[in-house]
Amino acid sequence: MQYRISHTTKYSYAEPASVCHNLVHLAPANFPRQAVHEYRLTVQPSPPTIVNRRDYFNNRVDYFSVTEPHQGLTITATSRVDVSAPTPIEENPPWEQVAAQFRPGSPRILSVLQFAFKSRHIPILEQLQQYAKISFTKNRPIFDAARELTKRIRTDFKYDSTATSIHTPLAEAFAGRHGVCQDFAHVAIGCLRSLGIPARYVSGYLRTIPPPGKPRLVGADASHAWFSVYCGDKTGWVDLDPTNDLVCSTDHVTAAWGRDFEDVTPIQGVVIGGGSHIMSVSVDVEPLESAVL
Repeated sequence: MQYRISHTTKYSYAEPASVCHNLVHLAPANFPRQAVHEYRLTVQPSPPTIVNRRDYFNNRVDYFSVTEPHQGLTITATSRVDVSAPTPIEENPPWEQVAAQFRPGSPRILSVLQFAFKSRHIPILEQLQQYAKISFTKNRPIFDAARELTKRIRTDFKYDSTATSIHTPLAEAFAGRHGVCQDFAHVAIGCLRSLGIPARYVSGYLRTIPPPGKPRLVGADASHAWFSVYCGDKTGWVDLDPTNDLVCSTDHVTAAWGRDFEDVTPIQGVVIGGGSHIMSVSVDVEPLESAVL
């Protein structure tokens, strides 16, 4: 599938701001089953320069500053991306076998090991471990268990954009059984890490227009989030979407991954002045035969 993606964020300030500094994770990722053909970031008012680099997780990060007085800011990222379906599961070992690779004293893959520990927004919680153990029974294949966990989160939790914010603790979101895609991904990751299984947070997008006869996916009008579980050295990372109870495929466009939401926040910034502000976000993921930006 080829997509044209447009992601626009607008800030309106009550008073003029004198300066702002911004760091954004808006560029889609390049990896074996996803190819980025074009990417463009535009900002109004136009900054003197926009520079980019790779962060610790190899995600593209763009940085810019607006140093003139301004009463609003518009950031638009536009890209064209090809997404292929994931390859079939090559190996599906018992989950204990995968977890054992990352215990102290065992041979470890450092790039994977870093996703086995707690992070700022995903602590190791006893209640998450108990919830996970319902699916992760003795010697159960890891993908089968993770797939069931995904389905249970979709069934047990209610999507409610008013129930939580980015500051809501994971324990509170889990107890309330309400939240958004970010919360559901954090719950799943917390469950997996509580068992010693590496899991990472993934940000990205969903196709806006569903295939004929298929329902519209939750989260298609904004940036979306899901999780990856490490299923062993042969299979590697497998992406699962607990908000929609899906194995991620060509409907999902990956932007970045990290330990939790904070590592891949779409836009982070500091503004001096401006008073109160209003933010609006518009996302369009358009399936294409061919596209020109």
